[in-house]
Amino acid sequence: MSVGDTFLWLIYPYICLTIFVLGHIWRYRYDKFGWTSRSSQMYESRILRWANPMFHFGILAVFLGHVMGLGIPQSWTDAVGISETMYHVMAVSVGAVAGFCTIVGLIGLLYRRRFTKAVLGATTVMDKIMYVLLGLVILLGLINTVSGVATTYNYREGVSIWFRSIFFFNPQPDLMVEAPLSFQLHGIAAILLFAFWPFTRLVHVFTAPLGYVFRPYVLYRSRDDHEGSRERRRGWNKVDTIPRRR
Repeated sequence: MSVGDTFLWLIYPYICLTIFVLGHIWRYRYDKFGWTSRSSQMYESRILRWANPMFHFGILAVFLGHVMGLGIPQSWTDAVGISETMYHVMAVSVGAVAGFCTIVGLIGLLYRRRFTKAVLGATTVMDKIMYVLLGLVILLGLINTVSGVATTYNYREGVSIWFRSIFFFNPQPDLMVEAPLSFQLHGIAAILLFAFWPFTRLVHVFTAPLGYVFRPYVLYRSRDDHEGSRERRRGWNKVDTIPRRR
């Protein structure tokens, strides 16, 4: 195994994951007010109405597919009666639909961000980097799914084992060296995205509005004639409703 392979599949993942963890700690400690998705709904909602759900539901399905493909060993699915052929048919069919929805939704969001002046003005440099990396990762993953590479190469006996070995601190970089080029490029781009993650709007993924469930109600009271003991100034009266004095 060459020095480049050792760096890519052994050192590089730990560098990016370290930045991922420490970056989130730094961001939460020093930039709590910036910990947001930077919503731009007030600027444009027509495209956002369909593109946003397509992207988010699609990316959620893609994420769950990766959890199953990378996190669950093949021996576990074999034990419950899911054959390798059945698994691949399910992964390719569901993955293709999820990937298509994600790509279409992302294209809609990018079009909206580029051609809506107010949204473009609110776009930061890190937003642009994030969109490029995210689009590249999704595109490479979709290519692996629909090109047939995933059916001829059993990534659960290679990429998945390598991925899990990183978190067990027993990395096996040789498994990625033997993987097809498209899987290698997908892995490199995905790991780089993790390094940029803490410094982009993607931090909102780890935010849940749990406080809204337990916070007290917010009361809104209208101004009416019975509020308070002082008579309301005439300046608040509507036109043609001022009573005439006799």
